[in-house]
This record gives sequence, structure tokens and C-alpha cells, in this order.
Amino acid sequence: MSEHERDYAEKRDFIRMRVDAEVSLIHAGQVIAAVCVDLSGSGMQVQAPKRFKAGDRLSVRIDSDHAALKGLNADTEVVWVADQDDGGQKLGLSILKMN
Repeated sequence: MSEHERDYAEKRDFIRMRVDAEVSLIHAGQVIAAVCVDLSGSGMQVQAPKRFKAGDRLSVRIDSDHAALKGLNADTEVVWVADQDDGGQKLGLSILKMN
């Protein structure tokens, strides 16, 4: 198996959960409201109104409305970008570290 085939196969080792959760993206001191489209153990897909590029590092925060459940705080890297007709972007984020 080639390295490319192995990398693709490993990506599918994580189940993706379809979500529609408000998230905060923190980049260069700015907090940007966005929406998490799906989430897995290794990354997430986010719809953002601001433009980013592959390689950008973002902190992602998903707050919890439930006192018993902790929210999510993660350091991520943009691995792919898809421009949207409305001027926003869909971002593929790889989770580097959970905080």
C-alpha cells in the first residue's frame, strides 16, 4: 500500500459525526463566529465567514450549554479550503492538540 493510500485509509478510521454547532475560531487575536459542520476524532469541517488558507493555525472553542459537559477547546491547522458562493469558506481542520 502506498503512503497516499495509507493516509486516506487512516482518515476513514475515525467516524464523522454530523453536527450543527456554533464555534468560535481564534486567529491572530480575533474571535470569529463559525459553524462546525462535522466532527471526528482527528478533525472537523467548519463553515467560516472569514477567509483562511491552508497552514493557518486556529484555536477552536465549542461551548457547552450543559453544566455536566465540558466544552471543546482545540488547537487546529487548516488542511483544506473550499470557497463558498456567499464569500465564506468551508475549512477542513486537523486537530493538533486538545486543551
